[in-house]
Amino acid sequence: MKTTGNTGNSASSTGGMKRRSFFRILGGGIVLFFAPWDALDLMALPAEQRRSLTKDYNAFLHIAEDGTVSCFTGKIEMGQGVITSLAQMMADELNVPLEKVKMVMGDTELCPYDAGTWGSLTTRAFGPAMLAAAAEAKAVLVQMASEKLGVEPGRLEVNNGVVSETGNPSEGVSYGELAKGKKMEKYMDIKPPVEDYRKYSLIGKPLKHVDAYDKVTGRAKYTGDLRLPGMLHARIFRPPSHGAKLVSADISGAEAVAGVKVLREGDFIAVVSENRDLADLAVVRINAEYTFDELKVNDSTLFDYINRGEYRANEVASAGDISAAPQLCDRLYENEYHDPYLAHCSVETHTALARWEGDKVTVWASTQSPFGLQDSLVREFGTTNEKARVITPFLGGGFGGKAASQQGVEAARLARMTGRPVMLAWTREEEFMYDTFHPASVIKVKSGTDKDGKIVMWDYNIYLAGTRGSEATYDIPNVRITNYREDRTKYPVHPFGTGPWRAPNNNTNTFARETQVDIMAAAAGIDPLEFRLRNLKDERMIGVLKAVAERFGYNSWEKSPGRGIGIACGADAGTWVAEIAEVEVNRVTGEVKVIRIACAQDMGLCVNPQGALLQMEGCLTMALGYTLTEEVRFDGGVVRDRNFDSYKIPRFSWLPKLECVIMDRMDQPPQGGGEPAIIAVGAVVGNAIFNATGARLFRVPFTPERVLEAVRQSGSPDHQPAGVSGSPSVNSQSEGPMVSRSEGQVKMKTKKRPKRQGRRTK
Repeated sequence: MKTTGNTGNSASSTGGMKRRSFFRILGGGIVLFFAPWDALDLMALPAEQRRSLTKDYNAFLHIAEDGTVSCFTGKIEMGQGVITSLAQMMADELNVPLEKVKMVMGDTELCPYDAGTWGSLTTRAFGPAMLAAAAEAKAVLVQMASEKLGVEPGRLEVNNGVVSETGNPSEGVSYGELAKGKKMEKYMDIKPPVEDYRKYSLIGKPLKHVDAYDKVTGRAKYTGDLRLPGMLHARIFRPPSHGAKLVSADISGAEAVAGVKVLREGDFIAVVSENRDLADLAVVRINAEYTFDELKVNDSTLFDYINRGEYRANEVASAGDISAAPQLCDRLYENEYHDPYLAHCSVETHTALARWEGDKVTVWASTQSPFGLQDSLVREFGTTNEKARVITPFLGGGFGGKAASQQGVEAARLARMTGRPVMLAWTREEEFMYDTFHPASVIKVKSGTDKDGKIVMWDYNIYLAGTRGSEATYDIPNVRITNYREDRTKYPVHPFGTGPWRAPNNNTNTFARETQVDIMAAAAGIDPLEFRLRNLKDERMIGVLKAVAERFGYNSWEKSPGRGIGIACGADAGTWVAEIAEVEVNRVTGEVKVIRIACAQDMGLCVNPQGALLQMEGCLTMALGYTLTEEVRFDGGVVRDRNFDSYKIPRFSWLPKLECVIMDRMDQPPQGGGEPAIIAVGAVVGNAIFNATGARLFRVPFTPERVLEAVRQSGSPDHQPAGVSGSPSVNSQSEGPMVSRSEGQVKMKTKKRPKRQGRRTK
């Protein structure tokens, strides 16, 4: 096969810096370090500490002579707002004004090691370590002030970065004065506790993001905005498929473009130019021949292909006796749920700028894992961590897609080949082709209820989705949860790379679990909220369900033709979430319009309620994509969707009314807020569609075609569901059939009693 043009895209020592460089960057002042080694020279750290978050708390902060506190974190800012919330935490613990805290983020040479920014771990995992560092730093500064003022530490207090005797604020000494010109070699033998959360003045206060003004005015710098003297723009010649192998390439067409240089190392071919437009022009003039080794699967055959696979099975949870459980059930249910591949669709594509200075490489990259990219650079170029520096400016979105940083290694490779700084920004087409995707998956669930509507059996089988969010959640005596993973040696499934996609796999598992629970509630003729409350013992889940019902006005909602409401709940990143959605379904076109979504979230202590609200609203908005339109079309290793003309993400015109509740939990540790609200939207909208039409959907997204087919299968034009409307359920049975569903049909199987005809759903 001949292909023309660019049709797609394809540990040693620790990082650190010498004392002189550190002070040159930060200016005068002190760095607190209380270990017997020079903590500024991180090379002195034991090997086992080099790639984990240090306990040497001076690595977290620096106090300048003017009292400015630099807060260092390997976490990055990609719109989630931690540039504000972490500063709130640091300022509160040190008792300094918020404006005195300067965030230094995602720089492998300045910041303590961090595995990456994902999993909603910044506040709940990094936050406590940072607070502990601030608490110890404050204790040492108070001890220093005690010696300077001649006052016992117990009689001193700190206000706005000034240490003074209680009741005598005029006789005090500032952090800046204590730090000036000092080399600190003290540490606390007994580590001081962090302050009681309830005594904080900044934590819990709703604040606008400190970077908001710069971002809306264009002053904020992303990787693609950076410029270096002599910088070149690069485009890489990519194969047309993930299953393609290069046989030969004709680069003469590209070489004929003035102002362009063609680079090649084996199968790696790129063009560079001082003018990005010329690089774009030249790369499509390369002709190539390939051989192909494609998986025989596409988006139409995907789920049959998955079901034929061979997998590694792992039982991840069990309780009771699952084999005997069916005999305890009055009704049994067996359903299969399908979830396709999804693209991340960040506004900013993968971008990197690389520069070599002698044997040291510096890469500015849009990455969620600066230290992970540093590790990749070390492996690729056989260097050390101190010779490979990664700096992460603002990211224009990540959602898990920028955890891998292929573009950073590519840019560094090109910079080494040219001897000049190189900027590499993937095109949107490359982004769709070579980003990792949310993995397609199948969930198979067998469950059962007794005559009182209690769930007594839960046999949950996960194919390729992963286990995040797969917990049974409800109080069920007989449970088995089995995870089936891809065995590429026997049956490779994914034709391209997969990886995390916001709340990875929890969207899938919550969709399957909460749809299955809704089916059981309808069959039992029990209100779906009441059914959940009857089967829960988790008080925090019960709390968010009741809170969202109150906010939505669940008991006062009145049904109207074509409209329905649904309910779903789940947990992610230590946070409990419950949602109710109201939808309108057009029975002629199959179009689903989400009218409003109410969401209640119990995330423990909420550091910045304004930031958390933005995260919740962002999750709910993004989730409309995987719920209604988003799925990657592909044929083997060829991704057919290359831009937003065919891959449809949510539009502003889709936005429903969003009503969010953040539970007051100041007495609880803070938990994750960047992902939980996204997990239940597929389930809550699907359940609302059923409430409106009697049509049950087992595959996301709920496209108009699938909705119309489900309505046709339901055979219920005048459907009045059980629960909020008070009328009999579409699946209600007076006796005990087992409901068994495979793709395209539902079978009613007799269990001990004569079969009665039920409504068919898809």
